[in-house]
Amino acid sequence: MTNKWLWIALLSLGLSGCQNPPSDSSVSAEQQQASSSPDTLSLDYEKYQLDNGLTVILHQDKSDPLVAVSTLVHVGSSREKPGRTGFAHFFEHMAFNDSENVPQGANRKMIEELGGSRNGGTWSDATIYYEVVPKDAFEKVMWIDSDRLGYMINTVTQGALEREKQVVKNEKRQRVDNRPYGHTDHVIRKNLYPEGHPYSWTVIGELDDLQAATLSDVKEFYQRFYGPANATLVIAGDIDIEQTKVMVEAWFGEIKASEPVPDMQPMPVELERSRSLYHLDKFARVPELRMTLPTVEDYHPDSYALEILGEILSFGKRAPLYKAIVEEGKLAPGVSSSQDSSELAGTFTIRVRANAGQDLDAVEQTIHKALQQFEQQGFSDNDLKRIKARQETSFYRGIASNLNKAFQLGVYEEFAGDPGFVTEDISRLKAVTREDVMRVYQQYIKDKPYILTSFVPHNEPDLIVDGAIAAHVKEEAIVEGAEQEFDADSIADYKKTPTLHDRSEPPLGEPPVVTMPEISRSNIDNGMTLYHLPHNELPIVEFILRIESGAILEAQDKLGQVNLLGELMNEGTANKTPEQLEDAIGLLGASISVNGGFESVMISGTTLARNFEATMDLVTEMLLEPRFDETEFERLKARRLNLIQQSKANPSRVASTAFYRQLYGTEHRVGMPTAGTMETISELTLDDMKTFYQQKLSPQNASLHVVGDISEAQIRGAIKPLTKRWQGEPVAIPALPDVEPIEQAKVFFIDIPGAKQSVIMAGKPAMEGRHPDYYPFYVAQNRLGGGSSARLFQTLRIEKGYTYGAYSGISRRNYVAPFVVQSQVRANVTLESLQLFRELIGQYDETYTQQDLDNTKNLLLKRNALRFETTGDLVQMMFDIDRLDLPLNFLEQDQKVLQEMPLEQARATFKKYGEEQQMHYIVVGDAETQLPGVREFSKSEPILLDRDGKLLQTL
Repeated sequence: MTNKWLWIALLSLGLSGCQNPPSDSSVSAEQQQASSSPDTLSLDYEKYQLDNGLTVILHQDKSDPLVAVSTLVHVGSSREKPGRTGFAHFFEHMAFNDSENVPQGANRKMIEELGGSRNGGTWSDATIYYEVVPKDAFEKVMWIDSDRLGYMINTVTQGALEREKQVVKNEKRQRVDNRPYGHTDHVIRKNLYPEGHPYSWTVIGELDDLQAATLSDVKEFYQRFYGPANATLVIAGDIDIEQTKVMVEAWFGEIKASEPVPDMQPMPVELERSRSLYHLDKFARVPELRMTLPTVEDYHPDSYALEILGEILSFGKRAPLYKAIVEEGKLAPGVSSSQDSSELAGTFTIRVRANAGQDLDAVEQTIHKALQQFEQQGFSDNDLKRIKARQETSFYRGIASNLNKAFQLGVYEEFAGDPGFVTEDISRLKAVTREDVMRVYQQYIKDKPYILTSFVPHNEPDLIVDGAIAAHVKEEAIVEGAEQEFDADSIADYKKTPTLHDRSEPPLGEPPVVTMPEISRSNIDNGMTLYHLPHNELPIVEFILRIESGAILEAQDKLGQVNLLGELMNEGTANKTPEQLEDAIGLLGASISVNGGFESVMISGTTLARNFEATMDLVTEMLLEPRFDETEFERLKARRLNLIQQSKANPSRVASTAFYRQLYGTEHRVGMPTAGTMETISELTLDDMKTFYQQKLSPQNASLHVVGDISEAQIRGAIKPLTKRWQGEPVAIPALPDVEPIEQAKVFFIDIPGAKQSVIMAGKPAMEGRHPDYYPFYVAQNRLGGGSSARLFQTLRIEKGYTYGAYSGISRRNYVAPFVVQSQVRANVTLESLQLFRELIGQYDETYTQQDLDNTKNLLLKRNALRFETTGDLVQMMFDIDRLDLPLNFLEQDQKVLQEMPLEQARATFKKYGEEQQMHYIVVGDAETQLPGVREFSKSEPILLDRDGKLLQTL
């Protein structure tokens, strides 16, 4: 079971295709009963069809007062035609504008202001729109979604068309053009699929095609693909089934009927020969090789064995690709292989992001060597068992939220023809045998032609695989004044479609009753604290063992020590090799991970409730008997250095590093990266790891947070071996030094030659998370940049089309955290965006209204309905209570502050902590074209920094 629908939430680009076997779906009102048996796992649902062709699936879950709604339309980039590529994704953006009965801007603003969340996504085979709202806003979602599906096309204007063109271009720059390896998907598709194949272009498409889009194209696309017979509506959550049917009929029933769009049949491809292509990447800092082979579409019988083959080849210490490339060859810090099946075809990909300076010829040769060893040695029964056990836990986690249940049911219906196909899906995966895995390897991988891509730093062509030819990669030119002007507020002239049902905005329903879950907190004999919250919706348990420690205790010359220690503690125990530990965890269907953070060392995990005791035995062994293997330590050091090197190619990461360094300085731990620097990581030794472990991890500083289908008595019994063996004295945690306020605001600039976008970060140190002003300030700044309905997003994206998103915020920390305002903007509007930042921030307190405060109160109060849905949500909430020493009822206290806050307090609090003239600005972009504009904004010479945030004398 691939659970690919989870990727829908990542939105728009790089999404996996969905699943599509033929299946009988003629039953009009199916009832499926859930079962706890892994072989018959299913979801309750009722399915029926409206007279106009719309398929409706309902799932009732009254555990939380919220409702998730998704509308899946069976049209993705595969339905496009050459010359109009990227149109499905572009239309998704257009569909979030106004419709005949929903006012302009409401689609993007209203859901958030009602305390909900909403978005959409497009991939090769479909488009989805979704919302999660407190239950009182459910009918408003019905109004918005039905109007989008049936009554939006007449309202499309030329101004909206031109604005969304610019927004999508900004999205492409952010996700493709302005990041390392961003063009890889384009290169692979163009060479793997023949010209005209529906997968031969990317989801985002060609910018020239996008620029050429007309209103006639939009209307034609809508008429062809956006009929109700080509869509599935799923509603999951706290609903009454019969009342919901009446509501669905009222809002969706009058939409004009449509003929079903015929399904496309599988179009697998074969390569006659291998093709090797390269690209000199302006953003990459290390070379990357990908080997892509054509395989089968989703739900093909062989797709399950190919999926398992991908895990066996690269996942885990015993995996042949890992052993050959990482352990023996020391060519890269990691390797991945995976099967990716979509509606029409599939691919099997091996990816290696190699060490800096590594010649990719050696990587390709080592891959072939590893595959030959796999042919000879095969794999163990435990490998197969481990993968299947992990799938059971993965499924349960995948249906923890109502939104994910809606995704699951909708995708199975639209592509499998059966919302309950999950039972068959799991059965097929469980039925895969050793023989199946070796057979698909022989049939699809062994000695088969492939597409090989070498993406290397632009100044290191010697790293390219020998014989590779240059890939065609079209770089967009960012030209001043080239973007077309548009009127974002233009209104279309049309005659409203008559309906029998009154399509005016419906009122809110009864307000949901939101109560904070009752958390139990108790002491354990060895000094630990136990936090527990029962949650019996699913037979799983999530936990975090938090040890107050972390990077805050590192010496200046040991930066990254704790981060590396956390990784090392995952690599086996005194009695188990890394391979044996992986097997032990995997066979329980569990996940366990040790992580070293800024304030804590954490052991977190998920397991089936029935395996909690055995999982905690492994946690005890990992914590108390670390292996401290020299070979693994050196490998992890090399990996960390590689990742630090890669981070210098990421403009957002570069901006963040410089931002914290300049706000806090190098003497304050917050000013330096938790992951360390190239210099400090290089000097760390295994003895450094042992010293920190022995001196800085104590049960007196520890707490265990457990959420799931388990009692406190069961938890205490399961951790008894740990609490008996783990003893120690408290470790003192020093207070961080005070942060000096910014006396003179400065503008800093970092050059990324050829950058298509500029990253802008502005901010200042504000306050600790326990400061009495923290929550009032969090409330006060919300309408500046707290989401898509706030001023930054509405101005920079909706009104101007400069960006894909713009936000502000402050994190709740134990140190004086910064107030941050940030965005990535089109390069040629860097100056204009900076000026808008200054204006929107600087005038915010004066222009903040009672309506802003009322909207924020409504938004934040109702959003609490979404905070307690999953075990992951709950365990994180307990973790934060412990980390920040908050009262167990802190949410209720925050709500009281929110409800009683007057307008004057909100304005004064923002003015005190959000003063624009006390903010540093960090700009990361192309110096050749943008530095003159930054000089104009700064009114003095900007301070030049390198990619580590250090001062430069000159570029």
